[in-house]
Amino acid sequence: MAKGVNRKVDPTPETSQIDPVRIDKWLWAVRIYKTRSLATEACKAGHVKLDGSNVKPSYAVKIGQEIEARVGTVQRKVIVKALLDKRVGAKLVPEYLDDHSPPIEKSEHTVPHRYQIPTRSKGTGRPTKKERRQLDSYSGH
Repeated sequence: MAKGVNRKVDPTPETSQIDPVRIDKWLWAVRIYKTRSLATEACKAGHVKLDGSNVKPSYAVKIGQEIEARVGTVQRKVIVKALLDKRVGAKLVPEYLDDHSPPIEKSEHTVPHRYQIPTRSKGTGRPTKKERRQLDSYSGH
């Protein structure tokens, strides 16, 4: 099979003849990481585990393996359904993986109150000395 071709797997005996796909390339292709270099760095940093153990970016992924990947603060847990080495659209991703990730709490991804920037209404002019002190107290100065 030519390089760069999506390889959807059917349950025939020929599945053992499929070319291996690197784990960093597969993680990028199924849109777990935004870039392939981010997937490679995550593997090197130990943020990607295959069946419970850390893997190098060049490890060949196989169908049925469980992958745990930390993306920022979110822990993703997926099972490989099919191999591919070319990035696919978001609508096609479920054909290549089973997502067993825990539900994401909304509070984890919202900006905490202390980091929100205070705003002033347009046309109110410069802040007074008192307002300036309040703005400084928000930013920790």
